[in-house]
Amino acid sequence: MSAAPGTMRSALRHGSFRRLLVGLAVSQAGDWLYNVALLAFVYERTHSAGWLAVTTAARIAPIVVFGPLGGVLADRFDRRLVMIVSDVLRAGCMLALAVVALTGLPVVLAPVLAGLATAAAAPYPSCTAATTPRLVPDADLPGANAARSAIGMGAVAAGPVVGAALLFLGSPATAFLVNAGTFGFSALVVLSIPAGPAFRPGQRGAERQSVLADVALGARALRSHPVAVRVLGADVVCSVVYGMQTVLLLLLSRAFGFGAAGYGYVLAGLGVGGILGTFAAGRAAASERPRAVLAGALLLVAGPSALMAFTSWLPGLLGWAVVSGAGAVLVEVLCETALQRDLDEDVFARAYGVALPVSLGGIVAGSLVAAPLVMLVGLTGAVVVTGALAAGYAGIVVLPRRAVGRHRAPRRMAEVVPA
Repeated sequence: MSAAPGTMRSALRHGSFRRLLVGLAVSQAGDWLYNVALLAFVYERTHSAGWLAVTTAARIAPIVVFGPLGGVLADRFDRRLVMIVSDVLRAGCMLALAVVALTGLPVVLAPVLAGLATAAAAPYPSCTAATTPRLVPDADLPGANAARSAIGMGAVAAGPVVGAALLFLGSPATAFLVNAGTFGFSALVVLSIPAGPAFRPGQRGAERQSVLADVALGARALRSHPVAVRVLGADVVCSVVYGMQTVLLLLLSRAFGFGAAGYGYVLAGLGVGGILGTFAAGRAAASERPRAVLAGALLLVAGPSALMAFTSWLPGLLGWAVVSGAGAVLVEVLCETALQRDLDEDVFARAYGVALPVSLGGIVAGSLVAAPLVMLVGLTGAVVVTGALAAGYAGIVVLPRRAVGRHRAPRRMAEVVPA
């Protein structure tokens, strides 16, 4: 029986997209695989929590700082080549980390190399997001984005587990060397995808101007499209909620007597919900009532997030986490699909390079405001606020808006990828 359009199964029928997905899976798993080994190595050398904080910041900050530059590169150069170079550079960083771990080189090189690896990864999300609409027909775009989200959630869940196993069986250097191999394999997979128009930037993407001007152009492209602004706002709200939850759920688990183990289970519940949500995301994004579906997804985040404050039974708390995680992934896929369909493909990668750091910045902002909010309104009140944020934005989503036309017509896959 043939797969229904818009589902992940339907999107996976397209060979070039399958290869892109395999490369993305291996590359993203590599991004997370070495994190455990990296922190273990730094702590083993320094016995300092401060060094751990510096290393974590070095791993994350370049995503926000260099994300817009990654979008510019994706709109200036062949995206297949950019992804291959990204993988090769990260493989080089992992090999260098292995050398640091095996020798007496200064430990400060570890966070430096980790930051360089993250910076090298900056163009990858923009490249894959901009290329996906050219590898699948418009009807299968929601399913393709759901598949990419599933890969991301799986990498976050499986990468650290594999990294911990490698650390247990060998040493940090072993994990770094294996990780270098994953990036090399990813580069080979992307190299196996036939070169062609699917990876070339748009006609105006090759225009040369300053990097700042290109970033500003991407930001203007977002601001000039009400649909893009509205759906990106939903994604940012979910990011803020998640950032708050990383702090509040720890406090809540302790208050309910679940301890650190309970906190880990609840966070895992958010991840499991995210993976489950990808199976419904394709059909949700294909709905003819996108605003209602987006508002519904936000309410799936809102209700469970608020009810967590009053659920002192661990299985119940875990259940709310699963539902909330599923809603957040639905919002993510709806946002990505709307951006791909609404924005001009000539500037899409630059706009995406701005949108992604904004969304990730929401996680940082949420984690920073959580503790002050607890002092202001108490733990129960702070947890309820997370739900209120998502519910409030759901109300904004369904408000009437001016009619706006799609900025570009859907690009037919046959125009860029041979049948």
